[in-house]
Amino acid sequence: MKVTYFLEVTSSWCFWSEPMWAELKARYAGRVAFDWEIAKMLPGDWPVSRAQCDWFYRRSGTIVRSPFMLNSGWFEPVKPGTYPAASYVAEAAKDFGFTGDEIRLALSHAGEREGQKIGRLEVAVAIAAQAGGKKLPAKKLRAAAESKAVAARIDASTQEFFAHQISQRPAFVLSDDIGDKAVFSGLVHLEPLTAAIDAMLADVAAYTSFKSHHGNPPAR
Repeated sequence: MKVTYFLEVTSSWCFWSEPMWAELKARYAGRVAFDWEIAKMLPGDWPVSRAQCDWFYRRSGTIVRSPFMLNSGWFEPVKPGTYPAASYVAEAAKDFGFTGDEIRLALSHAGEREGQKIGRLEVAVAIAAQAGGKKLPAKKLRAAAESKAVAARIDASTQEFFAHQISQRPAFVLSDDIGDKAVFSGLVHLEPLTAAIDAMLADVAAYTSFKSHHGNPPAR
């Protein structure tokens, strides 16, 4: 069974979902494969001012009962035809073996807790390189983040996100090898996902048990 997490590094709702993501990975370690992919936000999804960004942060922070408010200091207007760098840098870090959460979490924390300008490539690269240490050299990371290969991967994962007929991040797509699929879009609470995962794991186990007793279906 696999769970794919679709995210945008600078999304406040993705920030709030991270404790739940970590809990899922710990709870189902060894039984479920976990992966994350970038789902780019559309131009109209971004706040148009720091004041508007703060308004969104007050709303999401209140809903999750956070004891702190996120920092909008990272905010800069998104120019037409451009995209904030943080997600590209996080994706590029995969080329250096950083397929876990550590690099994108470092970027998210730097932006949304410290207000660093993670939309700027040089800032995002510096943060990621520091988090990755010697295994993540800044010059090579920047080249990868600016490469056509990374852009193509992000475009492909974004298209996959929209192919599920969803629009809200975070999104979680649960799939298994018996063809079941469950899609959650915009949720940051643990219980709905654990209920679905438990049900799907039970079904997979049942199919395995049946096959061990009866084998494959008759050809005719």
